[in-house]
Amino acid sequence: MLCEMCGEDVPATTATRVEGSTLQLCPNCSRFGVVVAPPIVPAGAAPPSDRGGSGLRPMVRTNRGVAERDLYAEMPEMELAADWGKRIRVAREALTWSPEELGKRLNEKKSVILKMEAGSFRPPDGMIRKVEHLLRVRLRADPEPSV
Repeated sequence: MLCEMCGEDVPATTATRVEGSTLQLCPNCSRFGVVVAPPIVPAGAAPPSDRGGSGLRPMVRTNRGVAERDLYAEMPEMELAADWGKRIRVAREALTWSPEELGKRLNEKKSVILKMEAGSFRPPDGMIRKVEHLLRVRLRADPEPSV
């Protein structure tokens, strides 16, 4: 288990109140506060060095133990239509907005808007959604049926 104050990997931590916050601390760090519960030791748990994984990524239970799961690999990037830059420019002009006006509404610079319209800058997925919502235009391509 990791001490929430020093980050040291220890076999047992103790719930300790330090300046109003309750933390799971190692014996060395628990002297800085007031112990509020007995040490927490997972029943039948292997030592932390044997468990694998750093605790920073979500874990998936498999038949053979615990494996790391990459959430970003499961989320594909949105596929943009071939003429997405032109669609942005046409929709902006239909609303009679200047690139500066669209930039203000999206909280982006004029240069970013111009680069998107030229197709030289692929916006992040979040910005794609914002542009689609604001301009009421579809920038994503329809998924092609796989054969």
